Amino acid sequence: MKIEEFPIGNGFPCFVIGEVAQAHDGSLGAAHAYIDAVAKTGANAVKFQTHIAEAESTLDEKFRVRVFPQDATRYDYWRRMEFSSEQWAGLFDHARQRGLIFLSTPFSFEAVELLDRLGVPAWKVGSGEVGNLPMLKMMARTGKPVLLSSGMSSWSDLDDAFSVIRNHGSEIAVFQCTTAYPCPPDKIGLNLISDMKSRYGVPVGLSDHSGTIYPSLSAVTLGANLIEVHTVFSKECFGPDVPASVTTEDLRRLVDGIRFTEAMMLAPVDKDVEARDKKELSVLFGKSLYCKTDLQKGHKLNLGDIALKKPGTGIPARMLDGVVGKILKRDYRADEQLKESDLDG
Repeated sequence: MKIEEFPIGNGFPCFVIGEVAQAHDGSLGAAHAYIDAVAKTGANAVKFQTHIAEAESTLDEKFRVRVFPQDATRYDYWRRMEFSSEQWAGLFDHARQRGLIFLSTPFSFEAVELLDRLGVPAWKVGSGEVGNLPMLKMMARTGKPVLLSSGMSSWSDLDDAFSVIRNHGSEIAVFQCTTAYPCPPDKIGLNLISDMKSRYGVPVGLSDHSGTIYPSLSAVTLGANLIEVHTVFSKECFGPDVPASVTTEDLRRLVDGIRFTEAMMLAPVDKDVEARDKKELSVLFGKSLYCKTDLQKGHKLNLGDIALKKPGTGIPARMLDGVVGKILKRDYRADEQLKESDLDG
């Protein structure tokens, strides 16, 4: 699959998404600042969440984590997170100016319509929306690729979502994701990357909430084609997702680490070829057989007569046992390198 000019799949660089989500806490200025920060990390895309309270929520919705003293209800929180169409357009344009793909997860038909008007090049489906098949159909009918998270889904749930998207014309990538904030190492589920590749035959990624860079680096070595991590300016920022996020500086390290890992994986090493190429170094660092003391012609060599010293230009150290018991054909001085042509027996 492709997202704009970026091909995604086996043999292509891992597509890295820095997710801002709600870290801006309703501040348009902070949202723009996050775009600048993510652009500096080398990530391919910046991702937000597009919430429209009236379209997606009611007063019946409960808080997942109650940390916002200014919001009496979860509905109030979503209202405070809203941006206008013009503000979303400004964020979209800013991301493009900084060389980033702009993505945002919609949570309602109205949010899909808004983002489609902006021209987002792909859809990211949050874990809680996998069962929202009507909205998945709406996304897929646009023909844009769909990135499907799996955090709350059974295999059956994923199969249903996958079929709906595929049958309505969109390419798909699937993310292994565990809905836990932060996610402990025993719940990351790296084993599911290969399982998903085998089951669906599409690009597979990891959407990580551990708050560290380790799962993502590991996932790349296991063939992950996409990586998504939440990011914040600092671990001292405010908000419920902070423990599950990496800092923007850690995101830069993660991107560097992924590119380093990819370079390693694309360059298999042949030990015999490597040894041949390092022959001169091998001689420089190798050890040869030397006399420890002055020795006379006719002397029968024993272990106490021989030292192993650099460079490795003479009889190699591995030949020591075969030299013991040989007879010298000439006199030798201390620290003189032994030569096979001077040995009898």
